[in-house]
Amino acid sequence: MADSDIQTAVTRALEDAPDRNFTETVDLAINLRDLDLNEPSNRVDESVVLPSGTGQETQIVVIAEGETAVRAEEAADQVLSESDVADLDDDEAKDLADETDFFIAEEAMMQDIARHLGTILGPRGKMPDPLGPDDDVVETVNRLKNTVQIRSRDRRTFHTRVGAEDMDAENIADNIDVILRRLHADLEKGPQNIDTVYVKTTMGPSVEVA
Repeated sequence: MADSDIQTAVTRALEDAPDRNFTETVDLAINLRDLDLNEPSNRVDESVVLPSGTGQETQIVVIAEGETAVRAEEAADQVLSESDVADLDDDEAKDLADETDFFIAEEAMMQDIARHLGTILGPRGKMPDPLGPDDDVVETVNRLKNTVQIRSRDRRTFHTRVGAEDMDAENIADNIDVILRRLHADLEKGPQNIDTVYVKTTMGPSVEVA
């Protein structure tokens, strides 16, 4: 269960959000300190499964053949074959990358995917998660539907979504708690490397969490 201070901040952010005719995302802004982010090993680059889900649709594309492709149809938003990938031109590949949250691909195809799409997916941090022969593609897709990527690159401030405004504050707070715990475990000096943390809806004011 999340710290009460986190839940209080989330509640304020939800209450202060202006009325909109769409469901806003709830985002977390994290400000780092005392880290040389020019050094790649110090950068944050993590996939985190949110216990309460993202509250929004997560677009997932599976690249597979045969039975795996057939099974993927029931869970993924789109399934591509190896030849489908090879046939994409640069504009189509860029559009696909921008519209997709996560890619999954059979391990045997990873080398060809890197050749065809590496220059487009790599810089976006969207190279596919490899799917082993014994991995369940449906289970993998469902796990990624509740996953967010937290990535700082070389910036001290970075953002990630932690829910949607129609979720309970307690559930959003639990998601934030999991992200902060992961950062505390992974950063060189743990909590000391985190300067400030803010939560807000897409169009709403920021509320300090920590």
